[in-house]
Formats: sequence, C-alpha cells, structure tokens
Amino acid sequence: MARVDILDERTIKITVGLEDAVSMVREASREIAEYASEIVTLYEKMPEFDYTYFCFYAYDSARLFEKMLGVDPKDYNSFSLDAPDSFFYSLYGGMAGLYEEAKRREIK
Repeated sequence: MARVDILDERTIKITVGLEDAVSMVREASREIAEYASEIVTLYEKMPEFDYTYFCFYAYDSARLFEKMLGVDPKDYNSFSLDAPDSFFYSLYGGMAGLYEEAKRREIK
C-alpha cells in the first residue's frame, strides 16, 4: 500500500509499489469513462519519459494517483516519489489494456 511520509508542513515523501499500480489499474477499469482522459494520457505519454520517469502532474493526469494515495500532493510545496520500475511498467501495461475503450469514451 502507498505510504505517505510527511517530512514537514510543506514536504512529503511518497513510496509506492507494484500493488499500487495494480490498484490504479483496477480503479481505472471500474470507471473507464471517468478516467478515460487519464488512461489515454498515461498510455500515450509514458513512453516519452522512458516509462519510469513519468510525472503525473505534467499532463493533469494525477486523479488516479491521488485516489490511490488518499492525500493530495498539491497541498504541499514539494514531494518526492520512490517507486520501483515495476510500478511504472505495470501501470503502463494496465493502461495499454484499457486504452482502446478509453479512447472511445474520452471527452475532449
């Protein structure tokens, strides 16, 4: 499960693992219409970041990430993310599986 350590009133450290990516994919699959834009963005943009350097906030695609965390990182001035490569690769693979359906449902 994701861990959020509050370092001080302005800084948090987030630690996630493979199970957190699975959780995000499951949530996205239950609510494809709701998360369609994020699914499409993650699938299309993660390769540009070599998959493992992806920033959820670069493309306004952080709602799934924030739901998994249970906290809004934007409430802090800075945060760091500690995640194994397996987190990003699994997340990408899950989004790839949902991509075609999300693309049909995406509202622009």
